[in-house]
Amino acid sequence: MSEKITPYKNSTLGKKEQVAQMFDTISGNYDNLNRVISFGIDVKWRKKVLKIVSDSKPKTILDIATGTGDLAILMAQSNAQKIIGLDISAGMLEVGRKKIEEKKLSDRIELILGDSENIPFEDNYFDAITVGFGVRNFENLEKGFSEILRVLKPNGVFVILETSVPDKTPYKQGYRFYTRNILPLIGKLFSKDNSAYGYLSESAAAFPYGEALNNILKKIGFINVVAMPQTFGVATIYSASKK
Repeated sequence: MSEKITPYKNSTLGKKEQVAQMFDTISGNYDNLNRVISFGIDVKWRKKVLKIVSDSKPKTILDIATGTGDLAILMAQSNAQKIIGLDISAGMLEVGRKKIEEKKLSDRIELILGDSENIPFEDNYFDAITVGFGVRNFENLEKGFSEILRVLKPNGVFVILETSVPDKTPYKQGYRFYTRNILPLIGKLFSKDNSAYGYLSESAAAFPYGEALNNILKKIGFINVVAMPQTFGVATIYSASKK
């Protein structure tokens, strides 16, 4: 990402701290707003991530940028014995823990406060690692990917679900109009943080996707890298592995 997009233009904080502050602020409305913004299609995308992960039969899963734990909770449908959700926003994790308790999954899912660029686990620890709509919030993308590679076991699977930009007409023009005009407006209506959803649309537009992200993953050392565009290209699922 050549241009550094941050949530708050005039803040003196680094991107990491700004992202944590932003998600703390919008945590209460985040789940409902996500369903509205994506028209509920994100649920279908997450289920595809679950299928890829489940096929590898992992015992341990790490969900990075777990937020309120949606993807970590979904991973409980796999046979994994332990699922860790990692996020830099205490506010989002608080919402997630309540959801996990309500679903009686506390024995299998643990949410911890932490940083994707300094993952608090030893080398070759997890069978599978997921990131759902979180890699564009990394302050240093390559450092984050290097950490993920470090804690992933050999032959383990790494799956990313992230927004992307459609390449074909008229989806490209429709996506641009929606993210620039409609998305920030919905965010302002539902959230007390006017900057948050402007940032989310800006960061999505500026983030490398498709072959560009594949190349970054390969550069870091991942193998079997595949990009699978979803719903006309508005999102992409990436799958990779470790030697």
